[in-house]
Amino acid sequence: MSITPPRDKSRLGTRTRLVHAGRDPSQQHGFVNTPIYRGSTVLYESYDALKNRRAEYTYGTTGTPTVRALESAWTELAGAAGTVLTPSGLAAVTVGLLSCLKAGDHLLVTDSAYRPTRVFCDGFLTRFGVETTYYDPTIGAGIADLMRDNTAAVLTEAPGSQSFEMQDIPAIAEVAHARGACVLMDNTWATPLLFPPHERGVDIAIEAGTKYLSGGSDLLLGLTSANAKYWPALRRTFDQFAMCAGAEDVFLALRGLRTLPLRLREHGEQALKLARWFQGRPEVARVLHPALPEDPGHAIWSRDFLGASGLFSIILKPCPEAAVAAMLDGLELFGMGFSWGGFESLVIPFDCAPYRTANPWAPGGPGLRFQVGLEDLEDLTRDLEAGFARLRAAA
Repeated sequence: MSITPPRDKSRLGTRTRLVHAGRDPSQQHGFVNTPIYRGSTVLYESYDALKNRRAEYTYGTTGTPTVRALESAWTELAGAAGTVLTPSGLAAVTVGLLSCLKAGDHLLVTDSAYRPTRVFCDGFLTRFGVETTYYDPTIGAGIADLMRDNTAAVLTEAPGSQSFEMQDIPAIAEVAHARGACVLMDNTWATPLLFPPHERGVDIAIEAGTKYLSGGSDLLLGLTSANAKYWPALRRTFDQFAMCAGAEDVFLALRGLRTLPLRLREHGEQALKLARWFQGRPEVARVLHPALPEDPGHAIWSRDFLGASGLFSIILKPCPEAAVAAMLDGLELFGMGFSWGGFESLVIPFDCAPYRTANPWAPGGPGLRFQVGLEDLEDLTRDLEAGFARLRAAA
C-alpha cells in the first residue's frame, strides 16, 4: 500500500475523502497524522531566499504544515477556492465581513444572526462607517427591496441559531449578485456536509469549528472559506490581521474532521427523534426544527439541505420563570452552557425579544435550545420527563 494520498479523489465518497484530506504520510516519515508545528521563526536557506521569500513557509503567522493541512482539507470539503483559520467562530465572521466591506458601505444582516455578530456590526462596523440593516430571515427574494446602491454585502445564517428560521439562500444570492453584493453565510449548524455553501451561491462561508468539527467541546476555532472571486480579498484581510488559530486547536480539529460525518449523522438522528418526542409533550407549545414537516421552513430545508444536525429549540407553554429554573436545575444529563456540537447534551433558556429588530420575537412562552449529544436517547428522555415533572410542580 502506498503512503501517498490518492491522486484522483473525484471518484471517492465524502467519508473517504475526509479520511485522506489534508494528510500526506509520505511527507511526515510515514506517520498517519500531520504533527503539531509550533513556531514563529522560519529559517531560510540563503540570503537570496530570505530577501525574496523563497520558501513554502515564511513566518508563523502565515501558516505552518499543521495549519495548511486543515486549510486544504476544509477547502476541499467546502468546495472553495481557499480557507483561512481563525481563533474563534466570531473571528471567522469578522474576518469575512472585513474582507468585503469599507467605510460608507451598507450591510444587510439576518435578524436571526448569532448575537455576537450583531454586537460586532452595531459596535465595530458602526464606528468605522458601515451601516447595518437587519432583515426578516424569511424574506427570500424580497430582499431586493432592501438593497441600496451602496449595499456591499448580505449576511445570512440558516437556520437561525436560536429561533431556527430557514433562509432561501439561493434566492437571496441571486438578488445580491445581480446588485454586485457579496453573500456571506454562517453555516455552522449544517457544516458543508449538510449544506454545500459555495455550490448554493454563497461567496464567503463561515464555520465555528468550535462546534461539530471539534466534537469534544475542548477547542476554539473558526474557518472562513471563499470562492475564487473573494478568496484574494479574504486572504489579504486575514494576513493583515494575523488572526491565527492555535496550533493544538488546529491539530484537534484535524482529528475531529475524520469522524465528522459519523458524528453529525448520529447527532442529527438523535435530535430529530427527540424533537418528535417533544411534539407529544403537553408542556410544549412548539418545536423549532426545520426537518420536521410541520416546520415553516421545512420546504426550503428539504430542497437545499442534505440533512440536519443536533441543535434545535422548543417553545414551552406559558409558565413562570421559576418553573423553568426548577426543570433545568435538576437535569442530570443536560448541562447548561453555551456552544454546542460536542458529544454531550446541553440546554439553555433563550429570549430573542431584547435584540430582534426586523420582526418582533413573541413566541408565547419560554424558549429552550437543545444540543443533543451522543448519550442513549432513552436516558435523555427519562431525564427530561423528570424535569417536566418539576416544571409542573413549580408552575
